[in-house]
Amino acid sequence: MRTRLVIFFLAVFAAGPHDSLYAQSTISFGTVTKPDWERADLKGEPASIKWINVNTNPDTWKLKKDVLVCSGEPIGVMRSEKQYENFILHVEWRHMEAGGNSGIFVWSDALPGKENRLPGGVEVQMLELDWVNQHKRDGVTPPIAYVHGELFGVGGVTTVPDNPRGTRSKSVENRCKGKGEWNTYDVVCVDGVIKLSVNGKFVNGISQSTIKKGYLCLESEGAEIEFRNLRLVELPPGVTTTAQTAPLAR
Repeated sequence: MRTRLVIFFLAVFAAGPHDSLYAQSTISFGTVTKPDWERADLKGEPASIKWINVNTNPDTWKLKKDVLVCSGEPIGVMRSEKQYENFILHVEWRHMEAGGNSGIFVWSDALPGKENRLPGGVEVQMLELDWVNQHKRDGVTPPIAYVHGELFGVGGVTTVPDNPRGTRSKSVENRCKGKGEWNTYDVVCVDGVIKLSVNGKFVNGISQSTIKKGYLCLESEGAEIEFRNLRLVELPPGVTTTAQTAPLAR
């Protein structure tokens, strides 16, 4: 029996030449809805999440049937059209290259720095399992926790990690699958707290994020990655100050 938080996936897309997502500068992929008790304004229908290119190329993102394909080049992001505060995010992803790097930013300012093409916010890490073998330091292989859904603030955003690895939070159990296999992330973001479930089990979290409202960003970081079944349930807002809200993008 389906619960209120189960939403059918819907991708709203007007196809252009060669399956390019960029008919203009805005794309639609995935769905967003509110709990049943707040859905009157949506007339019972999920609304499409609209994504806007920030600093990648027009051919960085392509839709192939119901799968969003990111080439990984150049490094950068695209952002949601609107900001989100409290929500549940579901997304399935798979890397197509060994050692691939990517992620999703939540509560982001979507403003890349001068020396860094990635924005501020809290990153939900997506690394392919072989990344640790390709990035040995002095012959030492990094722990698998690096690839398994690390959570950390970037661009001046700070958090308190549930499972500290310095300022970052690592997962307590490795549940990620390797190249070519689909992984499922369920990300619960409420009042500066994030809890991450990987392939059906909660294994990581952070709290006390200094930013609690902002954009979602999908990351392109050097390797091909695919996304599907992206959906988001908005939850009621909390007491969030201007200082705890990412600035609006121009």
